[in-house]
Amino acid sequence: MHTQRYRIAILSIALVAICFADILTVRAQTSSTPQISADGTIQVKAIQVAPNTYFVQGVPEMGSKKNQNFISNAGFVVTPKGVVVIDALGSPVLAQKLIQEIRKITKQKIVAVVLTHYHADHVYGLQEFKRLGATIYAQREGINYLASETAKQRLIASRVDFAPWVNENTQLVPADVWIDQSKTITVGGVEFRISRVGPAHAPEDLIVFIPSEKVLFAGDLVFRGRIPFVGNADSRGWMSALDEIQKLNPRIVVPGHGSYSTNPVADISFTRNYLAYLREVMGPAARDLDPFEEAYAKADWSEYEGMPLFRAANRMNAYNVYLSIQAE
Repeated sequence: MHTQRYRIAILSIALVAICFADILTVRAQTSSTPQISADGTIQVKAIQVAPNTYFVQGVPEMGSKKNQNFISNAGFVVTPKGVVVIDALGSPVLAQKLIQEIRKITKQKIVAVVLTHYHADHVYGLQEFKRLGATIYAQREGINYLASETAKQRLIASRVDFAPWVNENTQLVPADVWIDQSKTITVGGVEFRISRVGPAHAPEDLIVFIPSEKVLFAGDLVFRGRIPFVGNADSRGWMSALDEIQKLNPRIVVPGHGSYSTNPVADISFTRNYLAYLREVMGPAARDLDPFEEAYAKADWSEYEGMPLFRAANRMNAYNVYLSIQAE
């Protein structure tokens, strides 16, 4: 009798643990989805992923006037001596909303912003944090981007495409501290280990690991719930960077796009497998100088074609990998 009761108790505890894990998984998948109201108002809501760590999640869409370019994530960590923000969102108004969310949670001053990379959807809100006196950290290759014609033209186009949210008052903001390979900053006794892992998604990719929280902010090295954006990425370097992320063994990964991950191994594998497949199907044609369209038509995209942004991004991703392999 006692043995049977003991077994029942053990099974009950196991069932509770399984249910709790399922709740965390569902929360990670659904609760942080932002809402766009009928009048076009964007709701930016902070979601807690660790005792002192939060993030806000952009919509799985292309940037537009309607979504105010809220297509990427940003996060923040509250310490006893100030708040550290990771990435600045895609328009000044979004950054203002993020600041409002932070102020709902803590009265601590925002003391630092770490940029994972200088893509528009992550940096157009930066000026709002600069106005607050925050110190901006970014990887040194970002200097080249800021001086480029690409950055200039992208901002000009964004002032039209995302008006009035991105407008003539929106500016590109340089970092105060340019990081070469790695840097650890400590705020309120909390360590932030910042590491360069690019060139990967971008030449200036940084990741931010907070050991005390076991949380890693991966920037656009990790995508969840949508097709990754490859652009002019170094796909080989990107796959190597994912290996480096996995070695850190984080409990939680906050990606640049999509909900946070409570199963980093599986979610890192999704991005890695997608990149590997692009290289697999594009590689032979690229090296043999066969036409891109033929290689693309022959590929089996069934695993990915039902995902958000497949139509918008997949062909471009494949073509960019095709070109990059030719240049290797």
